[in-house]
Amino acid sequence: MESKQQKLRLWQERLAVSTRAFAREEGRMDAREALYRGESRLRPLTELDRDPAGKSRHTPHVRNIVAENIESMVSAVIPQPKVTARRKEDEWRARLIEDMLRGELDRLPFETMNDQMERTVPIQGGGLWLVEWDSSQHTHNTVGELAVNLIHPKQLAPQAGVFSGIDDMDYVILKLPQTKGYILRRYGVDVSAEGESEPEVRLAGQSSEAETEELVTLYCAYYRNEEGGIGRFSWVGDTVLEDLEDYQLRQLRRCRDCNAPVLPEETHCSRCGGKPELRQERYEEVYERIVTRHGTVIPGAKAVTEEGVTRLQPTKIPYYQPDSFPLVLQRNISVYGQLLGESDAEKIADQQNTINRMEKKIIDRLVKAGSRVTLPDRADFRIDPEDSEKWYIGSAADRSLIGVYDFKGDLEYEMRYLSQVYEEARQSLGITDSFQGRRDSSAISGVAKEFAAAQTAGRLESKRVLKEAAYARLFRLMFQFKLAYADEPRSVVSTDDRGSRQYLDFDRYDFLERDAAGEYYWNDQFLFSCDTAAPLANNRERMWENTTAHLSAGAFGDPREPETLVLYWTKMELLHYPGAADTLAWLRERAETAQKERTMEEKGGEERGGKG
Repeated sequence: MESKQQKLRLWQERLAVSTRAFAREEGRMDAREALYRGESRLRPLTELDRDPAGKSRHTPHVRNIVAENIESMVSAVIPQPKVTARRKEDEWRARLIEDMLRGELDRLPFETMNDQMERTVPIQGGGLWLVEWDSSQHTHNTVGELAVNLIHPKQLAPQAGVFSGIDDMDYVILKLPQTKGYILRRYGVDVSAEGESEPEVRLAGQSSEAETEELVTLYCAYYRNEEGGIGRFSWVGDTVLEDLEDYQLRQLRRCRDCNAPVLPEETHCSRCGGKPELRQERYEEVYERIVTRHGTVIPGAKAVTEEGVTRLQPTKIPYYQPDSFPLVLQRNISVYGQLLGESDAEKIADQQNTINRMEKKIIDRLVKAGSRVTLPDRADFRIDPEDSEKWYIGSAADRSLIGVYDFKGDLEYEMRYLSQVYEEARQSLGITDSFQGRRDSSAISGVAKEFAAAQTAGRLESKRVLKEAAYARLFRLMFQFKLAYADEPRSVVSTDDRGSRQYLDFDRYDFLERDAAGEYYWNDQFLFSCDTAAPLANNRERMWENTTAHLSAGAFGDPREPETLVLYWTKMELLHYPGAADTLAWLRERAETAQKERTMEEKGGEERGGKG
């Protein structure tokens, strides 16, 4: 059995190996960030681009085409989950998972995280999502919540030589900047004597000034254990914080002496007074009978007599384990033999440098431009400023030497070349004027502009596909963590076919089933993808226009019929049209009143017919 110090040395060695293997990639990350922020340093094209000391010169003006092109590709659309059941009887579960995931997307700050990832991925070629279960978040009825965070590639130390993906690695190490107070609260370990090992993982290109006494670098290693599960080993400096061979197993507080469960707020066992300790357990003990939504019955505890002693024997069911690395890699464009994708900033770095160089040349020419006066080279040549600026010239020959010359600084060829270089950069990334929303002289109609934008979207299709693939993987991890650790039912908001809001419960026991041999197992066989109609659904104005057009075309029925108007305004309420709910309520009330009047008329007619 290895001691903690032996494991610490092992992981420190693995960290060193991973860092050396990833060093070339890390060295380019600060340069990419500098390009996006508008680097003014010139990469020399000629010897004149160096100062007398041999250092690179700087341009006084930067046209940041890297940021301009990357910003034109930023999308605020957050992919929406689509869950497909493998079996027909699981379709209601698939819908429940979809509604649960949509609720989590609303609860978590995905708008902010997506905005940051939309820039990190094209700049660095990739970014990572980290999924965790935060037990510190709790309400009156629930304990724990999902936590999703972003990981910058600078904070990653992957296993050397593995480029296909995170899931194919034996281990991966994260470098996370944390406060010393956070380490004390989470792990109960005082690291006040430790320093920040790698302050550069927090900032780009500011490692010399970034170190602070309040922070430390937390190293967190995730690895495959011998049984195929996921272990976690965490440390700061030379201090071990956590050593879990299977960190996704449940950890429960039990009494050391009698093995009874101990509540989190209790310091001693209520049964025997013993001290509690954390234990990893594979099976959950169910004492009370549970009937799931699909009819599976968990019988609960039963009385068992052994050696004249009767005790309750609970039903044991296995805890669900994700057995997956909690990291999702989102690539920009896949490149063979490279863990991260291709960087858009690096792809047009040459064009950015050329534009910087030409901008410097243009400014130098403009500054030197202007008027020049030639005068005779004579000591006695005199200008009298007090007498209307009279010039005293000795001879006609001297007068012929006086002249004024204008230097305009012709920039025709330089400006033409700048346009060519800029166009090269855009074509390298597959961006057109229509995609950027700029004036496009080649598209003379709205349809032509849409077609040109669609062509560009086709060239950028791989970026969208890889983003959706990463989100699909993220959705599956979120479901797995919810299935593993959400002990209490969680409220889920759904919408029925008529547009009415429903409140359901996501109960993990609804995914527990029993096979023919009587063994319990967790049903997690669902396919996760992204809803391709979500971008259009997020464009509410366009959806309002389309729905109204369908009404006019008679797609809902006769527009004059009350039932048709009710259906139309139900759709508009689903699309959050302002005032739709009030209009729908009025139409329904009017329809109910009309129905009552018709019923009374029919009833009155029957009574009159009976009397006759």
